[in-house]
Amino acid sequence: MSAKIRCQLWSNSGDNLVNNFWRKIFFSVILSGILSACTTTYDAPKFTASSASDAPAQSADAKKRATLRLQLGVSYFQQAQFATALKELTNAINIDPTLSDAYGVRALVYMQMQETNLAEQDFVRATQLAPNNPDHANNYAWFLCENGKVKQGLEILDRVMKDRTYAQPAKALNNAGMCSLKLKDDVTAEKYFMQAVRLDASNPVSNLNLSRLAYKRQDWERSQFYINRLIKAENYTPEVLWLAIKSSHKMNDTLSESSLGAQLRRRFPDSDEYALFQRGAFDE
Repeated sequence: MSAKIRCQLWSNSGDNLVNNFWRKIFFSVILSGILSACTTTYDAPKFTASSASDAPAQSADAKKRATLRLQLGVSYFQQAQFATALKELTNAINIDPTLSDAYGVRALVYMQMQETNLAEQDFVRATQLAPNNPDHANNYAWFLCENGKVKQGLEILDRVMKDRTYAQPAKALNNAGMCSLKLKDDVTAEKYFMQAVRLDASNPVSNLNLSRLAYKRQDWERSQFYINRLIKAENYTPEVLWLAIKSSHKMNDTLSESSLGAQLRRRFPDSDEYALFQRGAFDE
């Protein structure tokens, strides 16, 4: 007998989480491929002897209940309801202590709650239970980078990027790029982002960071090229619009500068970026 459990995850850091767009990007990046395809199939064995133990069937039922709790935890996590997510994920672990994804997602919840020690304990447990799972490794590496252990994080990401079975290598590449930026290694970071954007040309993380780096080295044309990908996809944040405006200004593209400025005023009139635009503070 087979039972299938399905759930829905958001489909992708940018470091600007001021609106739903960037929050979705953040959650999907760190969730990576957890609950791959959101489908888990349980095949309960058939018994012919009436005296057969019910333990296997009970085990399958426990895994099913644990996975349902896990899916609820993921859903609450996506909605930033961290306390409720924590409760559901802990329930999942209590039902099935071998469910590595529950530890992996609970680690992300603890990370958001700034419970660093608890987060690391769960990341370690997830990787112990599933040592060949690149998603857990990817997320643990990002956690390490975020908590001052950048070189250790990059070592793990290097292994993830070499894993030919990993279905979403652009995510590990973007994380490696972000980690490299923490080391102030712009050259290596750009190489990672370039590799990522070749795999996924519309990826907002890659394009935003490539635009930032190009602007930093005064390559206005390249900066405008990458940021315009986000503009065309209507992936608006104050930072995205402001970077597009500044690139257009440096290119003497007054038409684009005016149009983007109008969008910034209409969409984010109270933002710091719009205040800078009003002052003409393009170099601050």
